[in-house]
Amino acid sequence: MHRWRRFWHGLALEVFYDPAYRLPLPGLERAVGFEPRRADLVAWYLVESAAVLPSAFRKPRLASWEELGRVHTAEFLDSISRPEELGRIFSVEPNALPVDEVMRSIRLAVGATIDATKSCLSGELPRLGRRSLNLLGGFHHAGRARAGGFCAVNDIACAIAMARAQGFTGRVGVLDLDAHPPDGTADCLEQDPSHWIGSISGSDWGPLPGVDETVIPNADDAAYLAALDALLARMPTDLQLCFVVAGGDVLAGDPLGKLALTLDGVRQRDLKVSDALLRVPSVWLPAGGYGPKAWRALAGTGLALSVSSRKPIPPRYDPLGQHFATVAASLSRAELGPVPDTKLDLDDVAIDLGLRSARPRLLLDFYSRTGLEHALFRYGVLPQLERLGYQNFRIELPEVAVGESARLFAKDAEGDHLLVETVVEKQLIDHEPILYVHWLTLRHPKARFTDARPKLPGQEMPGLGLAREFTELFTRMALRLKLKGVAYRPASFHTAYAGKDDLRFVDPERQGRFEALIRDLSGVPLIEATQAVADARVMLDGKPYLWEPDVMVRWLEPHWQDAEAVKAAREKTKFVIGPHAHAEAPGPTAVRVGEPREG
Repeated sequence: MHRWRRFWHGLALEVFYDPAYRLPLPGLERAVGFEPRRADLVAWYLVESAAVLPSAFRKPRLASWEELGRVHTAEFLDSISRPEELGRIFSVEPNALPVDEVMRSIRLAVGATIDATKSCLSGELPRLGRRSLNLLGGFHHAGRARAGGFCAVNDIACAIAMARAQGFTGRVGVLDLDAHPPDGTADCLEQDPSHWIGSISGSDWGPLPGVDETVIPNADDAAYLAALDALLARMPTDLQLCFVVAGGDVLAGDPLGKLALTLDGVRQRDLKVSDALLRVPSVWLPAGGYGPKAWRALAGTGLALSVSSRKPIPPRYDPLGQHFATVAASLSRAELGPVPDTKLDLDDVAIDLGLRSARPRLLLDFYSRTGLEHALFRYGVLPQLERLGYQNFRIELPEVAVGESARLFAKDAEGDHLLVETVVEKQLIDHEPILYVHWLTLRHPKARFTDARPKLPGQEMPGLGLAREFTELFTRMALRLKLKGVAYRPASFHTAYAGKDDLRFVDPERQGRFEALIRDLSGVPLIEATQAVADARVMLDGKPYLWEPDVMVRWLEPHWQDAEAVKAAREKTKFVIGPHAHAEAPGPTAVRVGEPREG
């Protein structure tokens, strides 16, 4: 439909994004299923797929307290600067919560929504509504003097207040397509002179004054899109600015959403709205999304706005892996460690004769301490650790009895903090050279275990939320060293489960039993399942099942495995869970065994 119009829309699209959009709350992913990297994954995908040019990205700025104060009172803003209140808003414990960094993420998102609004209203294509996509925002549960539901302040209301303060008098629309009602936005805009709010939700929170609300729990694509058509038909025709809250929590399986759309249904939603707002300047915001596919929904919003495409994102596409591959390609050998000289080195002779001390230790005869630190910076690991409150990093390469070790420390007034420790070596597994990880620990000494984030088997302290990054780091190391894969021996069910999509047990019968265990524990919260296995409360053939810590490999090239042997082992194995573990989750957000996870 009107391809030339969509072409112009793509030219007019701008995307607001900052790496600091990732909230520095490692416990949030396990507690509610929220993917903290969502904005990163979407930005990387849109650039890598050439759907959005790098020149279309805009750097957000911090919203000023004055801009926030146009909507929220000083007392309210003081309250959300306290760790106890921020912890309540984001459903995490306030201990060690980095208030300044969390507020930085929030203020960047609000600043971006405000600047996106300014840009849309001053666009160079006034007859074809300009649009902006902000990869963090849509905080629609924040009212004038209350916050909650992962919304500390209301960026939409702040942007409208800015426009009004600068003389904009036109009618403003808010098309809220998150799975939850826009209670906070309705409260904030109650006194606005000319606005309309339309919403489709999966949850009924009662009537909201001034909101054209449609509640359709568990609606599939057809029912939802029919309701959307009806809502768009009721949308006022005189809108001069519109905010679209394009929530990803409408997807089927979202633990909080109570709707049942497919990714294609979400894409059709966005295309319909894009066409309906063809001549209306619009600011698009992601709002909620708490499942592993939420980033795909938001990336699809970008595709709808930029290239009007319904083409699905490849199901196995991993933007984190692709991003790390891009970073790896930009890192030279000299940046990671000393470049070897193929000629006879007189320094080696001097070392052998005892005339000079030994060369600095290298990890795997390749990586120097400074090289590892540089790589961790370039891959974004150190900046994220800084946001968690750590600084003054130091890497050590100590001698160990088996393999080779690397440790990452941070230092502050309290002393040294060990954050990362790994032991690796090259091994032959299944006749192939492999990077074998004997040991990896990711430690967050400033945090503590809580009811929402309990201690798992083998943990000494809470983790850093960087397991996926380190999996990719090991993969990059293996590729650079010309190895065929990465292997480890999972000591517990949850560590094996985390790698189930990319790693396989070398022994096909062990792989089959693992798949049977996932099948038979399906629906049990992952925390309960892994504890039940550790406590030997899972039964096999009438006897307590003892976890089998065999070798799993992430093969970097296609690798044959006896599929029939895997199937036979899976089909003949039946696990039964014993007392004290159950299929009812302790809360609506617990990750259950059997849920698809990406990584």
